Amino acid sequence: MTYQETIEYLYSHLPVYQKIGSEAFKAGLDNSLALDAYFSHPHAKYKTIHVAGTNGKGSSSHLLAAILQQAGYKVGLYTSPHLVDFRERIRVNGEKISEQYIVDFIDKHREVYEPIEPSFFELTMMMAFQYFADMKVNVAIVEVGLGGRLDSTNIINPDLSVITNISFDHMQILGDTLEKIATEKAGIIKSDIPVVIGEAEGEVRKIFKDTADRVGTRIVFAEDEHIIKNSLKTASGWLLDTKYYLHLKGELSGYAQIKNAATVLCAVKELQSLGYVIPSKAVYNGFAYVTELTGLMGRWQVIQELHPKIVCDTGHNIAGIKYIVEQLAAEKYNTLHIVLGMVNDKDITSVLSLLPKNAVYYFTKASVPRALDQMKLQELAGKAGLTGYSYHTVDEAIQAAKEWARPNDFIFIGGSNFVVADALLALDISKTIK
Repeated sequence: MTYQETIEYLYSHLPVYQKIGSEAFKAGLDNSLALDAYFSHPHAKYKTIHVAGTNGKGSSSHLLAAILQQAGYKVGLYTSPHLVDFRERIRVNGEKISEQYIVDFIDKHREVYEPIEPSFFELTMMMAFQYFADMKVNVAIVEVGLGGRLDSTNIINPDLSVITNISFDHMQILGDTLEKIATEKAGIIKSDIPVVIGEAEGEVRKIFKDTADRVGTRIVFAEDEHIIKNSLKTASGWLLDTKYYLHLKGELSGYAQIKNAATVLCAVKELQSLGYVIPSKAVYNGFAYVTELTGLMGRWQVIQELHPKIVCDTGHNIAGIKYIVEQLAAEKYNTLHIVLGMVNDKDITSVLSLLPKNAVYYFTKASVPRALDQMKLQELAGKAGLTGYSYHTVDEAIQAAKEWARPNDFIFIGGSNFVVADALLALDISKTIK
């Protein structure tokens, strides 16, 4: 098969969460363990760091990868979902996995894995683990796909576990309370493997602490460390004075990145205590050049600086949208235009209730089966006091927003990873991906 035929095979023959949602989720580790045995446990051939959480795990994973790259380590990075190109999921020192490796992997092992009937995520995760072994990485940052306890990635035995935060998302799978969701995320906490928690309070904090005590490991709450002493928003991101580093320039400019920075800096301190050699320069460079070093996209990404300013962000649940609304309120503009699309298995009503009512909306539908129909979204938004127009595609919605917007206006694109993905393609941003 060609590369494109191979990708089409992966999407058409394996259950894909990105397309069909919870039906693609296979609870339990049996398939992953079977694949792992066949490939002779590739993840045991290098160090790993496990990153979970409702929001911020992607940014945190990329920041850790950038810092370790700058410290001289050969770093594998496994994240999901991708935005434009499947190969974004699997990187070594920022470079995407080659098309030929993917083709050869599927062709060579197809007869073995097909009887196992893995999901898309289970198979592509194992592809990543084997690729990292073949590339002889020193360490791999492994982002949890969904939850933690029953996530395919939970077969690894990492040096460090990180849980960024807990919020409402994937409730049909993880549970309808924060406590239930926290219990699933806490499933990555393992004996004698230290864990860093980014944000947690009340019963959620207690669940993490009790789990760490029960399995026998050290737990560090980043909020208790008071790492961020001062933060200043600049045109190019954040300028942070921290407990360990003065004048740390953070390239990622979203408001949520302050919390992520504290979590990552706490994780770096833990890694140093475990024997990782991470000089200060590596931390400064990792924070300052994370997108260039890792190819990260879609985190308050400025697509156009002026006339009008255009920004996209992948935040899509209640916690993520709260940060976006706060940041939108801090921007200066005459009129706010919001290109919005959502998927049909999210808490749509709650998200819509948070969005600003003094904006013109361009309701749309991303090019995935899970996307909510734009007319239905417009109807639900109307009940929340949001007004605007509907468009069949993200491209059409963006073009309409650009036509209506004046030079001093602001266009925001978001509501879903898939809306941002379609936007990057429509605006031809994909050619800039490393």
